[in-house]
Amino acid sequence: MDKKYILDTEENRQWMKQLSDELLDFGKSFPSPEGGSYYLGDDGTPWKDRPRETWITCRMAHVYSMGAMMGYPGARELAEKALKGLRGELKDKENGGWYAGIRSDGSYLPDKQCYAHAFVILAGTSLKLAGIDGAEELLKDATDTYFKYFWSDKDGMACDTWDTAFTELSPYRGVNANMHTVEAFLAAYDALADRSFLLRAGNIINRVLGLAAGNLWRIPEHYTEDWKADLNAQSEKKDDPFKPYGATPGHGIEWARLITQWAYATYKDKETAVSRDFYVASAADLYNRAVADAWNADGAPGFVYTTDWDGTPIVHDRMHWTLAEAINTSAVLYRVTGEEKFKTDYAMFMEYLDTCVLDKEKGSWFHELDRNNHVKGDVWPGKSDLYHAFQSTLIPYNPDPGLSVAKYVSGA
Repeated sequence: MDKKYILDTEENRQWMKQLSDELLDFGKSFPSPEGGSYYLGDDGTPWKDRPRETWITCRMAHVYSMGAMMGYPGARELAEKALKGLRGELKDKENGGWYAGIRSDGSYLPDKQCYAHAFVILAGTSLKLAGIDGAEELLKDATDTYFKYFWSDKDGMACDTWDTAFTELSPYRGVNANMHTVEAFLAAYDALADRSFLLRAGNIINRVLGLAAGNLWRIPEHYTEDWKADLNAQSEKKDDPFKPYGATPGHGIEWARLITQWAYATYKDKETAVSRDFYVASAADLYNRAVADAWNADGAPGFVYTTDWDGTPIVHDRMHWTLAEAINTSAVLYRVTGEEKFKTDYAMFMEYLDTCVLDKEKGSWFHELDRNNHVKGDVWPGKSDLYHAFQSTLIPYNPDPGLSVAKYVSGA
């Protein structure tokens, strides 16, 4: 096997640096004049007819904040433009919070999404660590808004969607937004040294682990208002990009990494190592179930997008973000367990990235492939943003599994 696929070789380190620089090159055209992020097309050209969405703008702010900390030329200015968008055209100055997005005609997308607001917190933490002016104000506004509208102390979880005016709350509950809440809270803990974020992240993790353990480590994604799993939800739209039907193995893999990060941030000494090891073992169970269900599940390389509750593939398309998270989590689990299986998986995933997913002509990663690994764009046309791919060039070499990626990059 080519050494560039193998974790901790100099060849792999150099290749990861090359990939991260190429991604930063690819995404430079994202900002609109007012700072909201355009959705990027196949060659990085902005698709200006699509809405400029808050979650994409936050992701690009996060990525280019890290780029600025890494010394990438022009990254600070790009992060500042994204911050301008988050404090300007995407901010709802009448009702509070952030619009889901703004259309090309200037009208706003409806509703206020927990998912998007979690990403505003993440963006705020990264902008703060990069020393971008206005970041602290953004982060305070984001956390205040989040705790006012989305967080429930009673449930120890977050709700999902309000109407635009924050007057009507949807009865739907879901764990995708809660997963990104965990990510955002861990980043906020690192940026603010406020342990309450760590405790709230733990509330979510414990709830999700209980639900997953009772379902053969396949995480139920969709819930009723009182947090009862709805295993038939979304059966009419099985390939939804955010809320598909069935189990989403990529989420199981992503949860595994976040749980490991939380465990190492929470249980730092020998006296609490037993608790930490329990969570790491649970994370490995999530990862192993997802990989067993989804990797090469239909005779071709790659991860299927979703499965039924018995592990049977439903949507066979391969999403780039699942691979990115598998690269991250296999490396993290190898770091914390020393098990060669995870290092072997990492090399296998890197080889697949090089063979099928990297767009060596136009740049970045193909965002969606069909079951035969041909480019497809039904769920994810174009190459919307850099977040998953860029993080996967950094997380495998984070020496502290308890640190969020931007904190690691900051060197603080």
